[in-house]
Amino acid sequence: MSNIARDSEIVELTDTPLFDYGDKVRANRTIRNDGTYVGKEIGEVLVKKGELGYVVSIGTFLQQFYIYGVEFLDSGYRVGMKGKELDLVRRSHEGEGPSLPGAASR
Repeated sequence: MSNIARDSEIVELTDTPLFDYGDKVRANRTIRNDGTYVGKEIGEVLVKKGELGYVVSIGTFLQQFYIYGVEFLDSGYRVGMKGKELDLVRRSHEGEGPSLPGAASR
């Protein structure tokens, strides 16, 4: 049990989230279903590298990471992703973006 590999020893929750509601982001890797996306097979591609989306929710996982709910435009999927899996394209307050529920800037 002592050989459990952690994704990171850093606890992100001590800092503010990298992204905000309504931010336009790009997936910097392909994301496959790990079994938590209902209705899709394990291993099925949910998000392709380079796909664009908007942050629609911000949660946490394991009291360590922020998880960003991202609504992707091409696939139409809403997928939870870690900050390291996303690149910022445009901040929500910089204009151009859909009118999303709860997309008010903090």
